[in-house]
Amino acid sequence: MFSLEKCLFKFFTQQVGFCLCNYWTEGTLFFLSETAPTSAYSSPARSLGDTGITPLSPSHIVNDTDSNVSEQQLFLVVVAIDFGTTSSGYAYSFTKEPECIHVMRRWEGGDPGVSNQKTPTTILLTPERKFHSFGYAARDFYHDLDPNEAKQWLYLEKFKMKLHTTGDLTMDTDLTAANGKKVKALEIFAYALQYFKEQALKELSDQAGSEFENSDVRWVITVPAIWKQPAKQFMREAAYQAGLASPENSEQLIIALEPEAASIYCRKLRLHQMIELSSKAAVNGYSGSDTVGAGFTQAKEHIRRNRQSRTFLVENVIGEIWSELEEGDKYVVVDSGGGTVDLTVHQIRLPEGHLKELYKATGGPYGSLGVDYEFEKLLCKIFGEDFIEQFKIKRPAAWVDLMIAFESRKRAAAPDRTNPLNITLPFSFIDYYKKFRGHSVEHALRKSNVDFVKWSSQGMLRMSPDAMNALFKPTIDSIIEHLRDLFQKPEVSTVKFLFLVGGFAEAPLLQQAVQAAFGDKCRIIIPQDVGLTILKGAVLFGLDPAVIKVRRSPLTYGVGVLNRYVEGKHPPEKLLVKDGTRWCTDVFDKFISADQSVALGELVKRSYTPAKPSQLVIVINIYSSEHDDVSFITDPGVKKCGTLRLDLTGTSGTAVPARREIQTLMQFGDTEIKATAVDIATSKSVKVGIDFLNY
Repeated sequence: MFSLEKCLFKFFTQQVGFCLCNYWTEGTLFFLSETAPTSAYSSPARSLGDTGITPLSPSHIVNDTDSNVSEQQLFLVVVAIDFGTTSSGYAYSFTKEPECIHVMRRWEGGDPGVSNQKTPTTILLTPERKFHSFGYAARDFYHDLDPNEAKQWLYLEKFKMKLHTTGDLTMDTDLTAANGKKVKALEIFAYALQYFKEQALKELSDQAGSEFENSDVRWVITVPAIWKQPAKQFMREAAYQAGLASPENSEQLIIALEPEAASIYCRKLRLHQMIELSSKAAVNGYSGSDTVGAGFTQAKEHIRRNRQSRTFLVENVIGEIWSELEEGDKYVVVDSGGGTVDLTVHQIRLPEGHLKELYKATGGPYGSLGVDYEFEKLLCKIFGEDFIEQFKIKRPAAWVDLMIAFESRKRAAAPDRTNPLNITLPFSFIDYYKKFRGHSVEHALRKSNVDFVKWSSQGMLRMSPDAMNALFKPTIDSIIEHLRDLFQKPEVSTVKFLFLVGGFAEAPLLQQAVQAAFGDKCRIIIPQDVGLTILKGAVLFGLDPAVIKVRRSPLTYGVGVLNRYVEGKHPPEKLLVKDGTRWCTDVFDKFISADQSVALGELVKRSYTPAKPSQLVIVINIYSSEHDDVSFITDPGVKKCGTLRLDLTGTSGTAVPARREIQTLMQFGDTEIKATAVDIATSKSVKVGIDFLNY
């Protein structure tokens, strides 16, 4: 038996779960005997030998909010990166001047009628797969390449959505470039973040007149709230690879949720910085009776006049709208971006005005990219799906040109527009179609039965306003439907305000739809610089991370345990008998439930003792699930997401009590979750971040 125990002990030190019980149980550390009951059911405990651990105390919660109070003082500047699906940018603020937020230098390049306070989220790699350029520079260089040469270069755009749509995201997940070649997603995201890091440090150094070190910077990266945990972790791993921070100094990087960042900025809004769409009251001279387009046009003109000034003053006061909110008042933030729409419900906590997440973030892939997909479907209907797919592969740069032309006209769509919108077709599109089909583009339009799109002799597709509006409809309908579902929730009743933010919020068609559906339920507010709302809010969040006090846990967290077997309660296949004691294996014991409120810095603390006093290695396996009603770690959807391995070798000379206390803490409330195990007798400890990518 000794050799079997020795063999299984190796398994134990690497894999075995940690037994954590909701009630006082007497447990013993044991290895599976040859007489253990057999079952076809796959059980981690059966195959590896789970441990029995006796709790020394019930679980309790410790609020540990003071430990991070002065943390931001270690950094000279906060730099926030808004890594968007369609466009990206950065802004920064010096910690000694928190009222001044500086938006990045004006980007070179750009399209007529499109703000270039951000740059397109496009990246170009050389044929040798080395980083070449990002943003407008990448797009323009790729555009100017010879068509045959362009096929060798790797051009990627709108790749952020891959993190949302990939169900089994790992560090090895691939992206597909415009030429069809595969490249590691982690590599691309790291290249992009490294580019922003270099741009920001150069600008900071130029401003300071001396070299600015990365260690002086606290970085903030924004991600959608509806992203699953693996995607959020993936962004952090990419930032580590880009050199923004390191696992050893993880506090230097904050992953901020986009609607939270927007919410933080909206707290500061003054009357002249917003437009109210709802019919409840007039703000800044605009009321519900005004047309949506007119009010927003004036707002954009205000931005245009002030664009040369890249510094925004954020007064250290609560804005007028915010001052109307009282303790317990609720509001919704609708973050409508390029790829996703995030819906978040917050509640005010006075007197400090801290924010509490009232209902878990919802939303989906309903960003402005949906309009692009509808346009592509329209092209497939007119010219044939086979041609469009071939054109994208054979003439990738020309396809990019076509979508740029569409983007410009897409932004001109409005509810009250009467004149048609013209979209220029690249010459290579017209030429390649004739070679592919044997007849002209004009012939294809005549035969397509698509009445609302005509051919212009100037080489353009002429779309009626109704045709363009129809491209928006599926995406906008999805947003409105999701909002209606949200407003049905008890937690969301009596909402006072709805803040519409994000790049897609600039679309008058979306504004009108939200106003028509919800203008009689709450006041609808749009910040004037709506495309920069998240970016500026992320800077404020980096300056004061404690402003978000309560979040909703997106997942249920727990560990695999052994409980005393109860006849009739536990499944027979989970029965394990050892030394006359009947155990139920694989029980999922919760630390915290999905959608449960967790305060910033909240710790769940437990104390345990190894059942075998001589045990020198304690391994705690942590599991997660999107569901609340989880019974066993073998249930569908339960995933292992962390391991705490506490090695107590070398402590044999230390006076250890008969019941050795192992204190375990799990910290919630932050966008990252951390776990710690401490041996009280020796103060030996081990920490781990919850890992969703490597299990």
